[in-house]
Amino acid sequence: MKPRQPGIKVPTPTADCWEMRDGFDNLDCYRPLIDKRAILFSAFDMTKLIVQTQYATFHNDLHLQNGATLNPVTLAYETYGELNADRSNAILILHALSGDAHVAGFNSPDEGRPGWWDEAVGPGKAFNTDKYYVICSNVIGGCKGSTGPASVNPATNSPFGLSFPVVTIADMVESQRWLLDYLGIEQLLTVTGGSMGGMQALQWAVSYPERVKSAIILASTARLSAQTIALNEVARQAIYADPNWNQGDYYGKSPPNAGLAVARMIGHITYLSDASMREKFGRRLQERERYGYDFNTDFAVESYLRYRGNAFTRRFDANSFLYITKAMDYFDLSYGLPSLAAAFERARSKFMVVSYTSDWLYPSWQSKELVRSLLQNGLDATYFEIVSDYGHESFLLEVDRLAELARDFLGRLMTSKSYKPAAVYKDIAADI
Repeated sequence: MKPRQPGIKVPTPTADCWEMRDGFDNLDCYRPLIDKRAILFSAFDMTKLIVQTQYATFHNDLHLQNGATLNPVTLAYETYGELNADRSNAILILHALSGDAHVAGFNSPDEGRPGWWDEAVGPGKAFNTDKYYVICSNVIGGCKGSTGPASVNPATNSPFGLSFPVVTIADMVESQRWLLDYLGIEQLLTVTGGSMGGMQALQWAVSYPERVKSAIILASTARLSAQTIALNEVARQAIYADPNWNQGDYYGKSPPNAGLAVARMIGHITYLSDASMREKFGRRLQERERYGYDFNTDFAVESYLRYRGNAFTRRFDANSFLYITKAMDYFDLSYGLPSLAAAFERARSKFMVVSYTSDWLYPSWQSKELVRSLLQNGLDATYFEIVSDYGHESFLLEVDRLAELARDFLGRLMTSKSYKPAAVYKDIAADI
């Protein structure tokens, strides 16, 4: 972990601290406030970056991988920066499981929290909106404006619930292609995302190689492991076990918040690492001086998980959680092919793949497996393993390191120069 800065007060683990963390995505209660000063200042700055969520509805059949169709399809999206004259500076950012189109800035001057990756997107940041035209949309199956299980089924005039068709990462990408056509963008300078966002970026490079100049893959994988599928299934079982779930038919009734909260608690454990949990919580007690010897909250880590789980139920739909985790489980670029390398035979993009040493959800060996497959196809692929103790959340928190890599990578793409890794980072391609 980064050493604490002298003179910086570290917040006490109280309920207020969890509230603060929920107000600022990934703000660490036990991380020195100086590390997040940009967020704290921008949150109260009157010159906020204001962006409006937009919606595009397509009255065409979206043919899904399972043979079903979806019509109409609405995508919620946001854009940042300006598209240049030859439309060559577009970047598509793809969100992870619980994300949405609101990647940066504020939807109104009164909004208390910025977008989920505000540290990385904006003027002068890793994805510099003074230079690039940034797009982010909510995936189909989601619950933040795009068509999903909570949407109204035109055939019944009631919410879809479980009658919504199962979607895949490839289906999400296909709907995003419609959005790019709508925006008049023929080729993306880059597609990028972490976790499930990285899966979508890889799918873009495979499905539409001519439309993707490059891909930046963060803390992700080309196919889900048995461990991750197992974790997703346990989380889904928590929702199924909530009587309020009612086979997905709970709209207009009491939602399965208890089950969804437990599912989110499981997820948050996987996003952290042993080192980050040890530093943030250790065995510290929560607002008490000694053990209670009962089943109330004793430890700070218990309080954190309960708070995060309950907060999640106020902004996410349980059925969307089921659909999106299932889409992740089905993601395997090698499915039906002799090898993973075969999946990239048509790919033409340049790739930058980044993993993090303490990420046990998508560990570095999965990124190395991906890069090996890219190199076997003669593709331009650079790999970085960033040393970090923040676990899977590293791709959201280690923004300074990402910014240096991204600026170099994207700058060379814009000038069509061959890309060479920045000397400050260890390029361990030889170890792949």
